[in-house]
Amino acid sequence: MANLWDRLRGLELNLEDFGTERKSVDVSSQFTRVSTTAVFGGDGAEGRGEDVTYTAKDHEGFPQLKPPGQTTLEDFSAQLDGLPLFEGEPGMAASRDYRRWAFESAALDLALRQNEVSLGAALEREYGPVRFVVSTRDDAFAWLEHNPELELKLDPENDWDRPFMERLAATGRVRVLDLKAYYTGTPVDVVPDPELYRTVVELFPDAVLEDASLDGQCGTVVQGQEGRLSFDAPIHSVADVRALPVEPGWLNIKPSRFGTTARLLECIEDCDAKGVQMYGGGQFELGVGRRHIQVLASLFYPAGPNDVAPSEYNAGGPRPGLPQSPLPPPEARGF
Repeated sequence: MANLWDRLRGLELNLEDFGTERKSVDVSSQFTRVSTTAVFGGDGAEGRGEDVTYTAKDHEGFPQLKPPGQTTLEDFSAQLDGLPLFEGEPGMAASRDYRRWAFESAALDLALRQNEVSLGAALEREYGPVRFVVSTRDDAFAWLEHNPELELKLDPENDWDRPFMERLAATGRVRVLDLKAYYTGTPVDVVPDPELYRTVVELFPDAVLEDASLDGQCGTVVQGQEGRLSFDAPIHSVADVRALPVEPGWLNIKPSRFGTTARLLECIEDCDAKGVQMYGGGQFELGVGRRHIQVLASLFYPAGPNDVAPSEYNAGGPRPGLPQSPLPPPEARGF
């Protein structure tokens, strides 16, 4: 039986035109979110892929791609191996994968549209309605007051006290707790604290625990919790999953972290084979990248606690008219 990449690698595409579109949003006085969309054209069709590189200045000097004309997804991906993606070193090493994914996903989108098929049809998989959670660092209670049916993904902080966490746990709406032990030098770093870990493990017995430290006292606290451990930031390939010192019950799938379509699909298949549950993750996409993570969730893990809420949730606080979970299955061709 053909694996997932085998179903796509031979798809033909005619890449005749290349352009970029840049978007930015002022998130705060300290942070402006910038993303660049690679736009591929050919045979009257257009394919798009979003570069979610976080460092704003790295979006300057975006590499110019020489359109190869008639090719296949596999051959195009091989050509990207020799393309300088940045002028110098990017601000974050992961940005190389983020930019590579912009090109890979744009090529996939174009190939599917030129062949007049959807990703689901090409992979012979059915789309499902997508359950999503709302990831917020703001007032979770305000969101639940507005919509008690929301499910939440939260980032525990070391200044969270027990009464506060008891209130959160009592809502019954927290599905994922992201402990962020593998971020360094970012505004969201959290220094692993065994006391915080103990309280989280005790008060949220059914929540997925993402990116928990496995070292020292924190590692001791999460022993026996492997079935609800999940990993995100350290994962860029199947090899990274296999290198983990534990066998997690969950994995957060962010396609931009994998860089290539082949590596992404290989990891999804490996998780399926080993019974590792999956859910989608977002990168504060400003454009088509948000649609892409929703489509992947619809195909492979629609019932997971997917951190793929529509972009409207990033554009303000609780308010009427926001899309509700689950999202309907996509119907359009392409990616």
